[in-house]
Amino acid sequence: MVTSTYYYKGKFGLERETLRVDSQGRLAQTPHPFGHDSNITRDFCENQLELVTPVCSSIDEAVEALAELDKKARDVLSKNGESIWLYSNPPHIDSEDEIPIADFTGDHSSKRAYREILQQKYGKKLMLFSGIHFNFSFSEEFLREINANNEDFRTFRDKLYLRLYKHLMVNSYLLVLLTAASPYYDASLDKGGKNGIIIGEYSSLRNSKRGYWNKFLPILDHRSLKSFTGSIKKHIVTGSLYSASELYLPIRLKPKGVNSLENLAAGGVDHIELRMIDLNPSAPLGIDIRDLEFAHLLILYLISLADSDLTPELQEKAVSDHKNAALLAPDTKLLERGTSVIDEMEKHFSGNDKALEIIAFEKEKITSRNHFKNSIVSASVK
Repeated sequence: MVTSTYYYKGKFGLERETLRVDSQGRLAQTPHPFGHDSNITRDFCENQLELVTPVCSSIDEAVEALAELDKKARDVLSKNGESIWLYSNPPHIDSEDEIPIADFTGDHSSKRAYREILQQKYGKKLMLFSGIHFNFSFSEEFLREINANNEDFRTFRDKLYLRLYKHLMVNSYLLVLLTAASPYYDASLDKGGKNGIIIGEYSSLRNSKRGYWNKFLPILDHRSLKSFTGSIKKHIVTGSLYSASELYLPIRLKPKGVNSLENLAAGGVDHIELRMIDLNPSAPLGIDIRDLEFAHLLILYLISLADSDLTPELQEKAVSDHKNAALLAPDTKLLERGTSVIDEMEKHFSGNDKALEIIAFEKEKITSRNHFKNSIVSASVK
């Protein structure tokens, strides 16, 4: 039974990536029209928009902030005959010339240099995949309340977030199963200039083996924050990674202020980021608030679990499960695992009617995925 007043409290933030398109639904070729607005920026390319909410005290507040930014962006874009492409997969592309690298200059010119490295390693098309990043931190009052042994606060906080990180990595597949929303893609993603809409083998291309992944699997050391940041640093020193930003895993531990490995090592963990949520084209803002509420409940459930050792073998399995969950017909055992986790969450939140309502909403998705998979199997047998 949850007794803490601060259990459901925390800080929340959203980052929504989208693309700017012209009246023909093609990538806009105009410069980023929002200047140096830190809340409406771009990620890899000049025609990509990233709406970044301020830190909020609830998910409702974060979604309201996203709605305000969305309206502001749409108002400016409409004057230029442009709109927002609210799909995770990009529109038709004739060639990579339509994907200009974000034009960062002056003090930010290093950002452009980094993106040029990404272009050389991964190509431009990969960088067009867009999604929702969900940022969360526990309230300090809650962390101090559960620090029963009066451990050094920063040490306790870092250990808790690292434990949560490991559990979220192992269970990232579940959020993919529940938020995958991009089964269709334009044929030009396979070959520039090719026409036609394709429904392939994936429910989420960006989370699949075709999506955002490094050329190798970065094995990390999770024994402590020091060993964790040190293991990332080793990949950078050897040249496997250009920087910590190139670590393409679905979960990130992030510091307060400037997001750098040095800052994380020096100041500790401030919040955790979930990066796997697809844009939902049926939701006006690209996100169903119930999916965010479920992600929060999953976080709260996972911190109730004992610590575990995320061995190299388990890291490989976690990534494999994540990619498997992005299939239109994921492995039956994975669906069963997802159902089992949700069943345990129902027990954990048995006294909270709102939480149970959200969990039931997500559980129905797993049931639907099972029915869909069974129908595919039956059709193939016939």
